[in-house]
Amino acid sequence: MAFTSIEQLEALAAQPTPLWRAIMTADAREQGLSEEESLRRMNGMWQAMRSASRDYSAAARSSSGLSGGDGQRMLDYAACGIGGEFFSQVIAEALKMGECNACMKRIVAAPTAGSCGVLPAVLIPFQQKHGTQDETMVHALYLAAAFGQVIASRACIAGAEGGCQAEVGAAAGMAAAALVFLKGGTVSAMAHACAIALGNLLGLVCDPVAGLVEVPCIKRNVIGAMAALSSADMALAGITSRIPADEVIDAMREVGDALPASLRETGRGGLAATPTGQKIARQLNLEPK
Repeated sequence: MAFTSIEQLEALAAQPTPLWRAIMTADAREQGLSEEESLRRMNGMWQAMRSASRDYSAAARSSSGLSGGDGQRMLDYAACGIGGEFFSQVIAEALKMGECNACMKRIVAAPTAGSCGVLPAVLIPFQQKHGTQDETMVHALYLAAAFGQVIASRACIAGAEGGCQAEVGAAAGMAAAALVFLKGGTVSAMAHACAIALGNLLGLVCDPVAGLVEVPCIKRNVIGAMAALSSADMALAGITSRIPADEVIDAMREVGDALPASLRETGRGGLAATPTGQKIARQLNLEPK
């Protein structure tokens, strides 16, 4: 998908063809696939997300011992959640996916492994709540992918290059756009939702303790999912981002370029540099070289 601007997607949406189908056609053409094969692959990703959620084990622990079991703790608490059971389920899904990644289980990088929890965290509970057909969920993934492609093209999606704003931030923008689509919102509303989500996570650093994608990475997937939900609701309510989505993405690139190396996945700054973070690294014999 050679999309380089949100404006391009908005212009494409003015055509008679549904935007998700135009995105799918572009993806198939670029990869040399039939449209049926493109759909099959995207459905495979959706089913893989669902399988990761379904096969989550509360007993599993990462090799470091830093993560595992929190997804189940959140599910057990869900009925008492301050934000209601749906919000608690979203939090639980984000934790589950992040833990699956840390425990070397099969996940879908969306757009990266470190941010794998954001999209499924909002989409799986949405489907469960609304009974949405798998086919429609796959269409939403095409929308998310196109927004992610623009972010990757204009900025980046790697924490080592742009900080966690490039991973969890990008995932939040993608998820916000997908949610607006699922609620029947316009492409303009999708763009505003993406811009709000990404803008609210601007400057988020990448500071993994001991260099592992666990602390604080897993819980940051929760923040990304919450940002996606709130941004989608604001956009659907008619609230706009005063800064256009493409400009927000460009700003993210500039902020990422300005981040010092210590805050770009090196495990040398932020939470990784705290006394406890350094102690954990020493215990695991994973101090930065």
